[in-house]
Amino acid sequence: MSTPRPAHRRWGLVLLVAAGGAVGSSARYALSSAVGPSDGWPVATTVENVVGAFALGLLLEALLRRGPEDAWARRVRLGLGTGVLGGFTTYSTLALETERLLAAGRPGLAAAYALVSVAAGAVAALAGITVAARRARATTEDAS
Repeated sequence: MSTPRPAHRRWGLVLLVAAGGAVGSSARYALSSAVGPSDGWPVATTVENVVGAFALGLLLEALLRRGPEDAWARRVRLGLGTGVLGGFTTYSTLALETERLLAAGRPGLAAAYALVSVAAGAVAALAGITVAARRARATTEDAS
């Protein structure tokens, strides 16, 4: 009996993640180009990370509640979760912008930006999980 190749060695799945990443990164670029900082606060990056965290929590909880992962769920998880949302969110930019705020002599703003971004991302992910869980329960109750 042969073992299936891992996802990272399947070209179709790798291309799916890459295509999703291109879509997510393009959306992030468009948002970052349209929304500038407000009083030094990088608004676009904050929005991207919080919205992305919510969507990722929602997606992964919804997929988890479907049961064991099948081929369709794996493609959705990799294409939307890893690809699109991985390309849309940008915690590396958060780190870079925090460093730039520090270098510009704004340590209070840098600390607030980092802390609020991480805390808001965690709360948003939890909110996404909660919404998906409630939706799954409501669907189960409607079916019974």
